[in-house]
Amino acid sequence: MSFTVTNNLEQMQFEVKADGEIAVLQYRFHEGTIWLMHTEVPHKLEGKGIASDLARYSLEWARENHLKARVICPFVAIFLKRHPEFQDVVTK
Repeated sequence: MSFTVTNNLEQMQFEVKADGEIAVLQYRFHEGTIWLMHTEVPHKLEGKGIASDLARYSLEWARENHLKARVICPFVAIFLKRHPEFQDVVTK
């Protein structure tokens, strides 16, 4: 199942709204790099692939906007191990 992810620029987070809940991947910008900080998925939404959708969207968004991504979030780091096609976006 795939969910619609939006970019809430004001709150600096990518979001998925489902079943009256909101899952987020928080980010920050620093020197032309997007820092992917923390993924939070409410218990009610766990196990539906939402965190993966957030990670994929954030990395695609970075690529489309010609940004490098610095990964702080442990979930996104695990996602990257399973999806090496995004390594070109990542910086250390």
